[in-house]
Amino acid sequence: MRDHVIAVDVGTASVRAGVFDKSGIMLARKVEPLRLRRPGARRGEYVSEDIWQTTATAVRAARLAAGLGPEQVAGLAFGATCSLVLLDESGRPLPLFEDEAGTYDTLAWFDHRAEAEAEELSATDDPAVRHSGGSISPEMQVPKLLWLKRNRPDLWQRAGGFFDLADYLGYRATGNPARSVSTLVTKWFYRAGSDAPWPRALLGTFGLDDLPEKAGAAHAPCPPGASVGRLTSQAAEALGLDRDVAVAAGMVDAYAGALGALPVHGAKAAGEFALIGGTSSCLIGESCDPVFAKSLWGPYFSAIHEDQWAFEAGQSATGGLLNHLLEIHAEGGPATESRHQQVIARITDMLAENGPGFADGLDILPDFHGSRSPFADPTMTGMIAGLTLDKSFDGLCKLYWRASIAIALSLRQILEHLDENGIPATRLHLAGGHRRNPLLSRLYADVTGLPVHISPTEDVVLLGSAINAAAASGLYPGLGQTAAQMQAAASILEPDPAFGDYYQHQYARLKILQACRDQLARHNVFP
Repeated sequence: MRDHVIAVDVGTASVRAGVFDKSGIMLARKVEPLRLRRPGARRGEYVSEDIWQTTATAVRAARLAAGLGPEQVAGLAFGATCSLVLLDESGRPLPLFEDEAGTYDTLAWFDHRAEAEAEELSATDDPAVRHSGGSISPEMQVPKLLWLKRNRPDLWQRAGGFFDLADYLGYRATGNPARSVSTLVTKWFYRAGSDAPWPRALLGTFGLDDLPEKAGAAHAPCPPGASVGRLTSQAAEALGLDRDVAVAAGMVDAYAGALGALPVHGAKAAGEFALIGGTSSCLIGESCDPVFAKSLWGPYFSAIHEDQWAFEAGQSATGGLLNHLLEIHAEGGPATESRHQQVIARITDMLAENGPGFADGLDILPDFHGSRSPFADPTMTGMIAGLTLDKSFDGLCKLYWRASIAIALSLRQILEHLDENGIPATRLHLAGGHRRNPLLSRLYADVTGLPVHISPTEDVVLLGSAINAAAASGLYPGLGQTAAQMQAAASILEPDPAFGDYYQHQYARLKILQACRDQLARHNVFP
């Protein structure tokens, strides 16, 4: 009986595959590492074939671990970072770079090579800019493709298809090049529900008239919860499944996480946000009417549910910042999950002995990869004040703790910015890797003063894709009803009022450091 689904989440450094039953219980989860090329500090490239093969390995392993036969799987859904896959007219990779490891044809989501192009797009008065919080991010697809046309015109001439990574995986699985409404509205300036969904005047201004066609404009996009087709025989063999599996329209990973975390319409109160924390963090909400604010990505119509406007704020470096601190410190090493847990365990002891002030005197600005919200400045940098020559493990733990506080303080600043723009928050629904970090979970409650709802599902981002797969395969009628059946009741972390004054003081220190950074920036050029 086909009453199970498989969900895939392609993150920055790994592919995760999970097997779920129709009630939303995850039966098995497997993780496979991804190969990532870093040709520069703000650049990243993948091999799309490597991503596909790694995905296939994870899916096969997860199904076998769950003890299921292929005939028991009804649906499959892909969630992925908004990395950009470049193919030629024959569907072969366009080589950004080649070596013995393969053809690097995929720009990583965090790749900022298109900063100049993003600034030029931001300087226009096109509605796409307003729907991007007044500032286009280099992490979006149009500035990246403008960079490609200007810097690699040879590749542009040969290009036959540009795909968001989730859409590429759906294409590899089914042979159907139709894109997802969700990926198009969130990363491509596409306006779902409009008579003219592509911003052709803006694209024409920059010589990108043919971008919509290369991005699948000839095919009607599919909304979340809809099927883009069934597996091809080649894909079924690679994935260890059969051809009767329905494949859902793909989603950017954060929006899949929001689908898994946010209550469905009947149970949803105003001011509920999904906080999807991984390498970066996304704060996602939905509303019946469009809402706009500086540095707020969106509103995006039908990015999750067809009748809702989604909007997103974010932090560019959260888990990535903690990884970075581990990797550069003398007592750190590779940023493995076990190393994070060792540091977290020691910090837990230090908190029990001395309270949250055990590392006072260290102050950190967490913008090591620019700022999405509230400053919308991809060139912004981080800062650390109060460093000593301490190279000990406890010294590393102090840095890690203060960086965690800085991440939570930055989130508080984003929430205050949204509140000032008429978008108040009432509670946070935590998903992603940060759900497994008890320090961050507690800090998000204590620093923001908001309750944090934590799903019992180990991987809520995978749950969102499982909901997408279940709806697409017809296990339940409609995406909303599917979510209602598969989401489980969350536990709640209430903020501890005893720490309110302490974190208010730390918030004031964060703003002092931000003012210092601003002053230094004004004195950057020697007269």
